[in-house]
Amino acid sequence: MHPQIKEEMAKKSVTPAPKQDQKGLEEALSKSEQFFENNKKTIFGALIAIIVIIAGGMLYNAKVAQPRQIKASEAIFPGESYFINGDYQTALNGDAYGFEGFEALADKFKGTKANKLANLYAGLCYAQLDSMDIAEKYLSKFNGNDQMVSPAALGALANCYATNGQVSKAATTFEKAAKNANNKVLSPYYYLQAGIIYESLDQSDKALKLYKMIKVNYPDSYEGREIDKYIARLTSK
Repeated sequence: MHPQIKEEMAKKSVTPAPKQDQKGLEEALSKSEQFFENNKKTIFGALIAIIVIIAGGMLYNAKVAQPRQIKASEAIFPGESYFINGDYQTALNGDAYGFEGFEALADKFKGTKANKLANLYAGLCYAQLDSMDIAEKYLSKFNGNDQMVSPAALGALANCYATNGQVSKAATTFEKAAKNANNKVLSPYYYLQAGIIYESLDQSDKALKLYKMIKVNYPDSYEGREIDKYIARLTSK
């Protein structure tokens, strides 16, 4: 998986607890926010590249499945180009050439594998359009089991929770994404985001546990190389 597939949380809804090292925490959150702003297109582009590959596999497998599965898989394909090209409104709402839009397709083909992808696409479109409440609605409907897409989708959902003020839920969702990813790129990244949120909630014990986990299990990751300063901030108090 491309090393830049990292879903970032928005810090604006995270309210730091008064007992925390305010300056250190704000610096960490500011750096995270800046990374997301600088890499937003790459993050989503890489995720969608994976989804497109999986969608192609779904269509191939659908050749021996029910006709409705085939129709559903073929229906979502035109929207992928719109999404990749940044035309999120058309991807959501459809065009004049027969593509109905991810939002309509998510409702139309309930019970199919393509429905899951349509929900994921719709959620990511709304996230790109900064409609995080609606993005959360669609992303929460995605329950795929793919080892590459599912953790990234959970990371996107955690970001929605954080942006929408559900910070505790964001932390647990980031943890779930890290466990599901089970790799040296996404896992330490998501564990770090969960830890930062736990710090902001004055739950230093949980944050420290995750930071130490990163140090032991992912020492060669970017987060692993930077984690000592997070640990020091908590253990020095």
